[in-house]
Amino acid sequence: MRGAAGLAVLASVAGSLTLSACGFTPLYAEPAVGSSLRRIVVTTQDDRLGYRLREQLEDALAWDRAATPLYRLTTQVEQNRRSLGRRIDDTATRYELTVKATWTLTPASGGAPITGTETVTTTYAAADQPYAAIAAQQDGEERAASELARLIRLDLMQALSNP
Repeated sequence: MRGAAGLAVLASVAGSLTLSACGFTPLYAEPAVGSSLRRIVVTTQDDRLGYRLREQLEDALAWDRAATPLYRLTTQVEQNRRSLGRRIDDTATRYELTVKATWTLTPASGGAPITGTETVTTTYAAADQPYAAIAAQQDGEERAASELARLIRLDLMQALSNP
């Protein structure tokens, strides 16, 4: 058993030496990509979905309001809603919400902007009561905005980690 444990330790040491020799740098290592993410100011379109996306992005990026922004992130959001199931009276039972966000990251000091696009699809149930139907639609929008923020954050981390 001691031989297997020693072999495992030797393999992990060899693996860490190999990674350090190949130039691998974790995203959160110094210089940290995370500190750059905190200094991105977000602007979105002036509607409910844009507002939700901005809130989610500010949370995902851990925006530091006290620091001078290094970048400006602008987003343009388009949504499409279509009915999925139908009842016998031809009313929808579910809806599919597809939200497409096109984003542009512009350095505050000037330079070439970085752009990207992410698309998220979510579904929600259609309710018979008006309030429940509005709440279900807004919940679908909130889930879509949350997932978009997560995907855009990953795009930004990748873009900022490449020199």
